[in-house]
Amino acid sequence: MAGLMLQGTGSDVGKSVLVAGLCRAFANRGLSVLPFKPQNMSNNAAVTPEGGEIGRAQALQALAARATPHTDMNPVLLKPQADRTSQLIVHGQVRGTLGAANFREARRPLLPEVMASYRRLAARCDLVLVEGAGSPAEINLRQGDIANMGFAREGGVPVVLVGDIDRGGVIAAIAGTRAVLEPEDAAMIRGFLINKFRGDPALFADGYAAIERLSGWRGYGVVPWLPATVRLPSEDAVVLERGLGATPGRTLVACPILPRIANFDDLDPLRLEPEVDVAMIPPGTPIPAEAALVILPGSKATLADMAFLREQGWDIDILAHRRQGGMVMGLCGGFQMLGRTIADPHGIEGPAGTVAGLGLLDVETELRPEKTVRPVRGRALEQDMQGYEIHLGSTRGPDADRPFARLDGGEADGALSADGRVIGTYCHGLFGSTGLRRALLEKIGARSAGRNHTAAVDAALDEIAMALERHLDVDGLLALAREGV
Repeated sequence: MAGLMLQGTGSDVGKSVLVAGLCRAFANRGLSVLPFKPQNMSNNAAVTPEGGEIGRAQALQALAARATPHTDMNPVLLKPQADRTSQLIVHGQVRGTLGAANFREARRPLLPEVMASYRRLAARCDLVLVEGAGSPAEINLRQGDIANMGFAREGGVPVVLVGDIDRGGVIAAIAGTRAVLEPEDAAMIRGFLINKFRGDPALFADGYAAIERLSGWRGYGVVPWLPATVRLPSEDAVVLERGLGATPGRTLVACPILPRIANFDDLDPLRLEPEVDVAMIPPGTPIPAEAALVILPGSKATLADMAFLREQGWDIDILAHRRQGGMVMGLCGGFQMLGRTIADPHGIEGPAGTVAGLGLLDVETELRPEKTVRPVRGRALEQDMQGYEIHLGSTRGPDADRPFARLDGGEADGALSADGRVIGTYCHGLFGSTGLRRALLEKIGARSAGRNHTAAVDAALDEIAMALERHLDVDGLLALAREGV
């Protein structure tokens, strides 16, 4: 059983991308490799072929490994929602809700299920690459841990610690992690690597040597800043450095950033389009009047995000945009917001109640405990499409009699306004369908370059894998995985 775990000095140090890049590097060497993350916390989820949920990063890593995504790759997924609670997904299926107060006590009993998933994966391949969560330096979270050292020690999996030099203080971050860990946990770490280096790595030689001396761990290399990462789906944070207006000659697509935004990687294929600018609109900023299309994204807590949208005055902006002939599209929770009402009679997202939607579609939504999780195929805008659904509730009304899509098997999806300028759909990932993306952009006066999004992501993974082969001791990492602890 060969396994290797990447843990980090903190969140967002690049663990997900490095695991994906190493999955592709080892796959390119002819090894059978599978990704694994014991516990993930993210509202960006993917749907496996069998209809389970896993973190988006693990689906990307499976693509990198040229493997089919499976719920064993992320056995525990926490999806934050309103009121300091998270939906608990175990082996792809909803198992209830956890509050901040009972999370620590509830996670430890999940370790046997985590280990069962890991062992099933290990039995299928030459190598399992494991991604930790957050940082083992968060020793206040150590008791009952299943995401970092709790898993590593139970599974006997050696750990390499990832430090992010771009944020500064990487010497202290790695050496400090060594200082705060209990000796038994520190013994699991067999080395470190430096990520996101800009400039000449020779300038960091003294710092690299200092880390080896202070930590007692060997270094496995320095990874440069990887431009190809911007072509990969994001999981943990929305990229905001894209400006709020359109570049001259481009068409602007605007998407407000809701507090509980989910599956925001839906918009990634639009960013491939040279005639389109995608602006993620932060709180406190109006939706630009020049936007040709406003997209309301998915949400993990639709009623709460609907209230937030009104607090920001975005409802006024969207209604004005619509009156002026602009196009509006709602994805999943965003679709529900476009209707007349959203009812939560069972108190699934919080206190039971009903809120008014934007009223741009003549439909009503009722949230129900049963969750729809499935991959889908069909046709929309006279084009083939494929994607996936992850949602609670059903939406009905006169505008739903004009569905946006017709799924294979004849089932209707979504709704259209009478003039076709307001679109609602439960399908995530549909912009990855090249023909459908082209048809949608034509509606707002933009031409599509017709680029294949999946091929672009695949090429980015190859580029990252080649960079890791150049800058890391990949042979040494493989030997460490085979050696174990």
